[in-house]
Amino acid sequence: MSECNGVEPDYRYTLANERTFLAYTRTALGLDAAGLAVDQFFRPTGTHLRTALAAGVILLAIGVMGLGYTRWRQTERAMRIGAPLPAIRLPLILAGGIIVVSLTAIALLFLGR
Repeated sequence: MSECNGVEPDYRYTLANERTFLAYTRTALGLDAAGLAVDQFFRPTGTHLRTALAAGVILLAIGVMGLGYTRWRQTERAMRIGAPLPAIRLPLILAGGIIVVSLTAIALLFLGR
């Protein structure tokens, strides 16, 4: 990272940071697939709830990917300059988003009956 002057961190920490980033990438891809599945497999209802749920899941995936990259970059920079690691908010955002999506899915299930 040319923008981060400082010392080269222990390669094990850099690799661990990359594995964490890849975990966020897998999560985002899974959310993308879930969003497409919602649109494909939920029964159509009179409301636009199915489309909103699918779009919400895909938007959550976009957020996870963007925040995952930001987290990776901030952590890499902190390791190189010897600063404390940045606060991590992504799990809270991901959990909150999945709770909203799950509640919406439950509503969709009951509306489709």
